Amino acid sequence: QVQLVESGGGLVQPGGSLRLSCRTSGIVFSIDPMGWWRQAPGKELELVGVVTRSGDKDYTDYADSLKDRVSISRDDAEKTMFLQMTGLTPEDTAVYYCNKAPYPASTWGQGTQVTVSS
Repeated sequence: QVQLVESGGGLVQPGGSLRLSCRTSGIVFSIDPMGWWRQAPGKELELVGVVTRSGDKDYTDYADSLKDRVSISRDDAEKTMFLQMTGLTPEDTAVYYCNKAPYPASTWGQGTQVTVSS
């Protein structure tokens, strides 16, 4: 059974940074491509970035609008994935989720709310 638990969100001022975490279970974490997703109020779900494993290396790919400000990493031993975000703007306000990518599993976590506001 897939379980995804996101954490680390909160209220941050414009220009600030956050590091989100995603604990997983029920996923072959070291093999399955994983991603961070977000959904802003009134907008569709958006894929923020993806991390894939090839051999013993991780490869990442990010949405063009975010690639200069986000970074995905993961800890295989803890089955945890991270999203580091910098230079946050109000447009980054959203609920952030982790899941497989680009084809998510049917089960989603509760997400973690990120609010960027002064």
